[in-house]
Amino acid sequence: MADLDNYKPLRNISEAFKELAATVDGQTADVEVAPFSRACSLISPLFGCLGIAFKFAEIDYVAKVKDLAEASNSIGSLQALLEQDIAANTVKKAGSHSRNLLRVKRGLDMVRILFEQMLATEGNSLKDPASKAYAQVFAPHHGWAIRKAVAAGMYALPTKPQLLKKLNEEEESARIQMQSYIATSAPLILYIDNLFLARELGVDW
Repeated sequence: MADLDNYKPLRNISEAFKELAATVDGQTADVEVAPFSRACSLISPLFGCLGIAFKFAEIDYVAKVKDLAEASNSIGSLQALLEQDIAANTVKKAGSHSRNLLRVKRGLDMVRILFEQMLATEGNSLKDPASKAYAQVFAPHHGWAIRKAVAAGMYALPTKPQLLKKLNEEEESARIQMQSYIATSAPLILYIDNLFLARELGVDW
């Protein structure tokens, strides 16, 4: 039972992204791949808790985070990761670290919008918050078949109380952790976008 009491995914996410945000806000603003991939890995259980609608996202996200974690053994910062792919002319190649970084960033953004919508929406249904988050972040990059499958899966989402129970949180504590993640992930997501945009690589591919 003690292990269950210590299982606080939202708290772990909140604390990890606070540390990353402090790096982004600092003078050097050079985010290291290792702590970034570790923080991102803490998001993975959240996708799992959302059920079939986000199964595709969970599988894709977990694989991309794993790639970045492995890359951290030889690459120091996100900036260096991008520069290395630019030098090798592999930025937009399937499976490249840069491409995977962009996909992981979308996962972080989806969760940020999901949390925003959950806090702004009355009632216990997650359908509207999840649908809006998906529509804003993933839908523009998905074909008709995936969009249709996700729409069908939205009816199997857990309720808000069911999700909080899976995450071992009370509503008030969850609200605090979600607000923290929203605040700390936004500058990090912007930082990653700017890494790509400053090099004229774009982010919509």
